[in-house]
Amino acid sequence: MRWLLDKDVVVICAGGGGVPTMFQPGEPRTLTGVEAVIDKDLAGELLAREVDADLFVMATDVDGVYLDWGAPQQRRIERASAGQLRGQGFAAGSMGPKVQAAVRFVERTGRRAAIGSLADIAAIVDGTAGTQVHPDDGGEAGR
Repeated sequence: MRWLLDKDVVVICAGGGGVPTMFQPGEPRTLTGVEAVIDKDLAGELLAREVDADLFVMATDVDGVYLDWGAPQQRRIERASAGQLRGQGFAAGSMGPKVQAAVRFVERTGRRAAIGSLADIAAIVDGTAGTQVHPDDGGEAGR
C-alpha cells in the first residue's frame, strides 16, 4: 500500500467485515479463524497510523459527532481534544467506534482526526466542517 501511495494511487482498503484470524499459539505461520468482529473504524485507524497519514478522516452519514444524540438538546461537537472525547459516552454500534478510532489516532500520532459527512469532505479536510479532534486541549467539547 505504501508503494501505491508513493505513486499517487488512490487506495481503498481496510473496510469492515472480513474473516478474523489469528496465528495459532506455538505455530507462528498457521492461521486459524476466530469469533470476532473486524471494526472498520478501528481498522482504518490502524492503517492510517501504519501509512503515517497526516490526517485521519472518517466519512459517515451525519455531519459530525453529537452530544445527547436524538434528544431535543443534542448539539454537534465542532472541535475537541482527544481527552475531552474519551470521557464522553457514545453508542457502541454507531458513533462509539468512530470516536474511539479518532481518539486513538490523535493520541498515538499527535495529528488531527475528523468525523463528518461525505458531502462535506473537502471542508472536513480543511478543518471547517465535521467534528475536528486535536491532540491539544484547545478544543471545547460541545462547541
